[in-house]
Amino acid sequence: MAALAIAALLLGMRGNDPPFAYVPSTVSPEWQAALGAMTDPGKAPVLPAADDLVGWKQFHDGLNESSQAAADAVLARFRTDVRERTVGGVPVLEITPEGWTDDGRLAIYAHGGGFTKFNARTTLSNSAFFASATGLRTLAIDFTVAPAAKWPQVTNEVVAVLRAVQNEGRDMRRVVLYGDSAGGALAAAATLKLRDSGGAMPGALVLWAPWSDLTETGDTYHTLKADDPRHVYAGSLKNCADAYADPKDQKHPYVSPVYGGYSKGFPPTLIQVGTKDLLLSCAVRQYQAIEGGGGSAVLDVYEGMPHVFQPMLPDSAESRLAMRKVNAFLDRALRADGTGP
Repeated sequence: MAALAIAALLLGMRGNDPPFAYVPSTVSPEWQAALGAMTDPGKAPVLPAADDLVGWKQFHDGLNESSQAAADAVLARFRTDVRERTVGGVPVLEITPEGWTDDGRLAIYAHGGGFTKFNARTTLSNSAFFASATGLRTLAIDFTVAPAAKWPQVTNEVVAVLRAVQNEGRDMRRVVLYGDSAGGALAAAATLKLRDSGGAMPGALVLWAPWSDLTETGDTYHTLKADDPRHVYAGSLKNCADAYADPKDQKHPYVSPVYGGYSKGFPPTLIQVGTKDLLLSCAVRQYQAIEGGGGSAVLDVYEGMPHVFQPMLPDSAESRLAMRKVNAFLDRALRADGTGP
């Protein structure tokens, strides 16, 4: 019941309305209950226009306040230690899981939220879960969200953290950069930018449902538009995209990394996504871009799962399997001798 209560906070579940999403019998009982309790995301308010700075500020403040309860619930469950730091001139939260031992590995997290929502503290529901499930100390980057900052500044902030970690003496082959949704795209984009500028790339990437094409190009933008119960702001994705990047820039590889070149090298990448996720095509295309460029990528798809399902019900069979896959991938990719895939 505690896990379902956390899911209710994270998913905005309301038990009195009829279910919005089709509930497949092929998912775990926990997820059948959760999917059955979700309501129509189309009822959510439309986001501010891209240039409405006052509207975005008011939206940010209200959303961050309402999201803190879910983060607090996850922190209470996983008992992680959270400390504020500045790395490379960028604020981060250093998250240390209970019982942590230093094996030389480090996770760095870029949070989701359409590039316009949340912060490092209100997304502890994801980063603290990841730290606990992997046993890795995790740096959650508190990058500036749009429209207060556009994509060049935001990618530079992520790159600055990665460079600073290396300058501290960290072996980058032992570092995983991970992100969900917009954060997944940002992780891939920042890695491309770091590579192109001659920097040492992280040893691996983990991307959960990356929003890696902001132009809404791809099959499932259309086929799953009415079926993804987690895309509360699906009708306002263009507002988010335009707040982050001018439409003429939205196919730039440092904005939409599906358009990047991967023949010059890229870290081994694990991409996880569910079949209910509006961004399923983004995940497939990101996988194809990396593999097509000669890189190493794994596409790991989950039956009936909505957007960024992993932290939602941490005790469900789907979440446990996903995190087993993450840990197995990291064990291979972050080997101390640098012989990962």
